[in-house]
Amino acid sequence: MAKSTHFYELFQPEHYNVYLDINRATKQITGTSTITGDAKATQIAIHQKYMTINSVKADGQAVPFTFDDQSEGIHIDLGKTGKATVAIDFTAPLTDSMMGIYPSYYELNGEKKQIIGTQFETTAARQAFPCVDEPEAKATFDLAIKFDEHEGETIISNMPEVKTENGVHYFDTTVRMSSYLIAFAFGEMQSKLTTTKSGVQVGVFATKAHQAKELDFALDIAKRSIEFYEDFYQTPYPLPHSWQMALPDFSAGAMENWGLVTYREAYLLIDPDNTAFDLKLRVATVVAHELAHQWFGDLVTMKWWDDLWLNESFANMMEYVAIDAIEPTWGAWDAFQSGDVPMALQRDATDGVQSVHVQVEDPAEIDALFDSAIVYAKGARMLVMVRALIGDDALRSGLKAYFAAHKYGNARGADLWAALGQASGLDVGAIMNSWLEQPGYPVVTAKVVDGRLTIAQQQFFVGDGQDAGRQWQIPLNSNYDAVPTLLKDHSLDLGDYQSLRQTSGEPFRLNVGNNSHFIVQYDDQLLQDILANVNALDEISQLQLLQDLRLLAEGRRISYATVVPLLTRFADSKYTVVTSALYTVAGNLRKFVTPDSAEEKQIKAYYDQLSAQQVARLGWTPRATDSIDDELSRPTVLSATLFAHNSVAVAAAHEQFTAHQAELASLPAATRPLILANEVKNYGSAELFDTLLAAYRQSTDASYKADLSAALTSTTDAALIAKLIAAFEDADTVKPQDLRAWFRGVLANSKGEQAAWDWIRNDWQWLEDTVGGDMEFTTYITVISRVFRTAERLAEFKAFFEPKINTPGLTREINMDTKVIETRVNLIKDEQAAVNAAIAQVVK
Repeated sequence: MAKSTHFYELFQPEHYNVYLDINRATKQITGTSTITGDAKATQIAIHQKYMTINSVKADGQAVPFTFDDQSEGIHIDLGKTGKATVAIDFTAPLTDSMMGIYPSYYELNGEKKQIIGTQFETTAARQAFPCVDEPEAKATFDLAIKFDEHEGETIISNMPEVKTENGVHYFDTTVRMSSYLIAFAFGEMQSKLTTTKSGVQVGVFATKAHQAKELDFALDIAKRSIEFYEDFYQTPYPLPHSWQMALPDFSAGAMENWGLVTYREAYLLIDPDNTAFDLKLRVATVVAHELAHQWFGDLVTMKWWDDLWLNESFANMMEYVAIDAIEPTWGAWDAFQSGDVPMALQRDATDGVQSVHVQVEDPAEIDALFDSAIVYAKGARMLVMVRALIGDDALRSGLKAYFAAHKYGNARGADLWAALGQASGLDVGAIMNSWLEQPGYPVVTAKVVDGRLTIAQQQFFVGDGQDAGRQWQIPLNSNYDAVPTLLKDHSLDLGDYQSLRQTSGEPFRLNVGNNSHFIVQYDDQLLQDILANVNALDEISQLQLLQDLRLLAEGRRISYATVVPLLTRFADSKYTVVTSALYTVAGNLRKFVTPDSAEEKQIKAYYDQLSAQQVARLGWTPRATDSIDDELSRPTVLSATLFAHNSVAVAAAHEQFTAHQAELASLPAATRPLILANEVKNYGSAELFDTLLAAYRQSTDASYKADLSAALTSTTDAALIAKLIAAFEDADTVKPQDLRAWFRGVLANSKGEQAAWDWIRNDWQWLEDTVGGDMEFTTYITVISRVFRTAERLAEFKAFFEPKINTPGLTREINMDTKVIETRVNLIKDEQAAVNAAIAQVVK
């Protein structure tokens, strides 16, 4: 059977009775999947993966079946069409791949324990029970689960439990839903519950290895998010409960299973007494993201995986809409502008990047679609752009109609544009298709030519790119009235510049608010006018200026050397978005120096100069008078002064460490990773290293563990680096879900780069066996591309990865990351001398 044939075309399920008997001791699942549906052909296909099929019956009679590993299915000869009930008896393994039904491991009071959870997106429900495992194959489900249960254990699922008989737990019939959203978990749990204004029961569940207070923050955010969405969508939450479950082993950040959302512990559980503000905001947005999906993705689901963006982009926008509404002082949109926006702009400028909407069939390629910079961040920016164009009233009205038309069913992007277009009176589809169906984005050049102000669009590339003459319908958002709402053509003459400037009374600008997905290159006259008035710009406009200059320098449209002297103008900003953008640019300058060189000493002096006043203003310890901007800026500027190896800062961090030595977890969470890393780098010893590694193994606080990992991987001691590499494959020390962060930490450490690179080349097969079925597997390649910067490393990267280029799911990543490294190598070769000369000039 060809891959392009969807099983749903042959058999359309209406209802499942699924019985599972799960034995943790033998790591075996036995069960029966009974599916009632409509056969459109006499031969149908049902998905299964890694299963032994014991028997297949249709309407009570045994029927012949064959296996097809390529399509991950069994083909069943029904001998008839029409309504049929197919019962499949099977056995399957519990795996440690964090896909399908799998155990999570943790320790409690020195005793090893496990909790069973699920992860079915994209195509792993077929590892749990035979099913038509496609988004369009929506059905109702009755789950009955038995397990090797002992006293004190709890089991939860999408729907409430209705009875227990003979050790079998029966759950209420689900609403009509896709197979990838089924979920359950069991083991020893603790929970906290509350109820929304409309009567939805909300709960947070976790292992008992955590303190009860760690559940409170997420519970409050979940309750208020559901209440917000019910109002914003004008559509009730359709299930009786909404459980949030923290799993100790979890590959993704979180998963929107309907009624039972699963999370990494790091993205659900936080210590209310000592957690950095940016992590609190991150947890809040993750919870709000998953709960946005309960309508957009679960109630209405994409028809096929090519419209994955429809789920993820929308939820990514709504997480910020929700948290901004719930906690308007938290600056949720600042986090979007500092995080998602530059991530999308950087990735989307590399030739070969996927478009937001991508045709896909092969399951391995489906997982490769989850490019967070494109499907999440760029897609969200597209929707932010639409929201800015049509306004919230039209957005809400359109969404209400969209949910009413498609609830419990499936939809395509065109269905959403039709609903929003009808509500707003704009041809939303025409505008959006230019952004979703083609990769990349434009740079809009603004020039004064013979006294006339002109603008033009052209695709922007970082590195070599083939200009295919693409054009976009660009929401220009100018501060000049003469500029139209949309730029649909290649170029536009806006009129006499001097009269426009005089009428406006302020410098000419485009993309005010930074909500549209393009960058601007002003000619020198226009740029100097903006810079002369830079202090009058709001913080987002200052961020945008720094962001666009950085990208223009990366794309070789201006020289990085011209950007260096501008940074001091922004060094003392009290806005964290400006500070973040400033040090993003400064961080990019570090690639032009080699470790332990005179040039590195010079850039450290530059960092010292940039950070000095802010360090003096903010200091090392939180204050009651701190604004949120102060809280967020402090670790950024302290990191800069420590990179500069400022002796006062190094000593101050050491003092903080010494004062908290008896209980390092009690260090202020925002500065804790800096203090721990400073101690390892400047006061390190084998004894300290072992102490921190032991603390990492013992802690259940994901935030503290991440800080310890960052500190340990910064060691400059070759013997200790070797010890870290040895721990990579020890799951009792480094869980597979956390391995990428450890690998990245060692690789980005100039003293550990060779060891980390040797490890991944030597043990690639082990890595593939361990996390290869994981949608984040390709990001190990991305991590490498962000570090390598020499011709020698480029040659080694090509030698290792080019033989793997035809591996399903890896092709695009290998091609793109080769270009990323090539581009960096060429940029450094051409601009190194000029950039270092510019830095020398500034620090004189």
